[in-house]
Amino acid sequence: MISFCTYRPAPPASHQSPSIRLRCRDFTFFAFHFVSENKARDVYDSIRALTCKLGRLDRLLAFTYDPQPPEKAINGWEIYDARKEWKRLGISAKDSDKGWRISEINVDYSYSPTYPALLVVPSKISDNVLNYAGKYRSRARIPVLVYRHPVNNCSITRSSQPRAGFRGNRSPQDEKLVAAIFATNSGWRNSQAPTPNPAGSSPDSSTVNLASSSADSSFVGLADMETSASGKTVEDLEDSSESEKDVPKVYGAQQRNMIVDARPTVNAYAMQAVGLGSENMEYYKGAQKAYLGIDNIHVMRRSLEKVIEAMKDSDVTPLPPNRDLLVKSGWLDHISNLLDGSHLIARTVGIMHSHVLIHCSDGWDRTSQLSALSQLCLDPYYRTLEGFIVLVEKDWLSFGHMFRHRSGFLGSEKWFEIENERVGGRNSTSGTGSPGGGNAFENAILSAKGLFNRKNESRESLSEATDGEMQPFADNAQAGSAPRALSVPTTAAEEHRVTKTNEVSPVFHQFLDATYQLLYQYPTRFEFNERFLRRLLYHLYSCQYGSFLFDNEKERVEARAAERTRSVWDYFLSRRPEFINPKYDPTIDDSVRGQERMIFPRKGEVRWWAELFGRQDEEMNGPAGLSTGIHAHTSPTLNVSNAPNGSLTPARSGTSTPVFTAPVVTGIETADEAVGAGTTMHPGPGAGLSQGAANLAAGLANLAIGKGIGSPQRSRSPRASREEMEVEMQ
Repeated sequence: MISFCTYRPAPPASHQSPSIRLRCRDFTFFAFHFVSENKARDVYDSIRALTCKLGRLDRLLAFTYDPQPPEKAINGWEIYDARKEWKRLGISAKDSDKGWRISEINVDYSYSPTYPALLVVPSKISDNVLNYAGKYRSRARIPVLVYRHPVNNCSITRSSQPRAGFRGNRSPQDEKLVAAIFATNSGWRNSQAPTPNPAGSSPDSSTVNLASSSADSSFVGLADMETSASGKTVEDLEDSSESEKDVPKVYGAQQRNMIVDARPTVNAYAMQAVGLGSENMEYYKGAQKAYLGIDNIHVMRRSLEKVIEAMKDSDVTPLPPNRDLLVKSGWLDHISNLLDGSHLIARTVGIMHSHVLIHCSDGWDRTSQLSALSQLCLDPYYRTLEGFIVLVEKDWLSFGHMFRHRSGFLGSEKWFEIENERVGGRNSTSGTGSPGGGNAFENAILSAKGLFNRKNESRESLSEATDGEMQPFADNAQAGSAPRALSVPTTAAEEHRVTKTNEVSPVFHQFLDATYQLLYQYPTRFEFNERFLRRLLYHLYSCQYGSFLFDNEKERVEARAAERTRSVWDYFLSRRPEFINPKYDPTIDDSVRGQERMIFPRKGEVRWWAELFGRQDEEMNGPAGLSTGIHAHTSPTLNVSNAPNGSLTPARSGTSTPVFTAPVVTGIETADEAVGAGTTMHPGPGAGLSQGAANLAAGLANLAIGKGIGSPQRSRSPRASREEMEVEMQ
């Protein structure tokens, strides 16, 4: 729980008492004052030893914690069952008409150690094809299903980046897999007529029984939108003919499947220096790719450090947090980008009736954020208490978010200091391992040298330089070698660990913050309350439960976490009334405004989660000039009154200040065109944008997401250009 500890010795002449000040990971502060200098130093040394010198996960509280009734009677480990959740989404051995099947190729975690045991892939794709496709994706994290829309059979899938490299490597099997994913709703029809979900029935019951809930219509606001990528209206599409007889007509949208690369465009291309990169859309025809420009873990860590700096000593002084420093942190810009990216994905699936494949670098940080937030927007089941637990289990725990690496449970000497005597050489603005200057490709090549000179024949243990996600795995056996002998059962819980401070980052914190934003904007659509999110973040770091101690499902199974520790959900389910939102309305009826199945984050309304930081709302969100925490991006030629769908209408951040939010999409690619900074394909001289590229940009503009793509005036954040181009391999 300790984020930073400072020991302040008191010289005899100062007439002050020595003290120890603790800042915790949940943003609470504690100060201890001592009469004796020796006693203060002994306590400081004890805290540091108990925090930093454990070395093993099984020495944490979770392995000795014994709960009291009624918590003891609950088994939170049994809440999530992968087959049950897939069946809820209409995928099982008996439901073969949806175009998906459950593969057991990874049932022993040998195919992809960071993926779950059960993978949902298109029915037309054999495990043999998956074996070849896995070689083309970083850590064999191939495109697999995480969500199937019950109305249009469109999907959200996730993966890691491809191994394209400078040579433009390709994989026919990967291309076949992605094409099969995008074709799963071809000829599929929803035979059930829409029926509202009456008040009093829970969304999960209407979703589990697909025969009755397939009605949870996704046609929200279609009459008010011009959503087709070609700029056509609903009436135009009604008069258009389909090219294939068995393809269902989609009113309100033309299908345009999308690959979402969450990284900044330049960063994605820089990864080619280490044999990775992004898809060449020439081989994924009929789809478009959007770069979202969401920064990596190092930028996010520094952003949170600046937020903490803005509140420095505010707990012991009457002064409120420094609003200017809050603005400079860029924290709300990052949260806004996540919400805008999720908005794009949810609308593409729910309104445009298209498929979306999401990835970043290794596909376990930004990918988890975007995937989970998009599902929150699309499916009311995930907005219930049980559904949110299932969502976290599925998209975060099962799909391998690296909680241990990102959270630093075993502490670090760098988080301790004696005033006027540095312990561990803490530097809040360094430690990212970034080599040298600000040129992204120079940094990429410098980092690549060490990788290419390293002899490492094991794919699993390969320390791939991706987004700071380059941690070697426990299994260092060479490919094809015999498995580790069972007589030496060393698991992730028993292995000696050292916290790598440059890999710690508030990724899950940001997801909870973005969820808070949705809860604040739609207070009647969530069964759980704000305190539930706050306590969940607390227990991420408390180490009282075993749910978040490991990096992936394989580690949890091998460490027998379900047998040796308690689930974090025991805490919440045994205290359920404390975390229920009294304003919650479970009614789902797409014909009634405010009760639709889907919700979408409102642009420009991101605010500070003041309760999390232990501050009053007016201290962080009240009037303070322009210092609200999210930067205003305006154009001298902007005509706000003519902006489609009010996408650039001034909105209020917090309670007082109108802001204009910048677009999250930084680049677009198709097989024919590329638009945006950093893309490698450009229209010929004097040719301008082709009709296809113009239609593509217009389509995203109509979604209220892509305004300003390719504009030289685009300024997404106040960070220096070096930080914007920071490569993913630190």
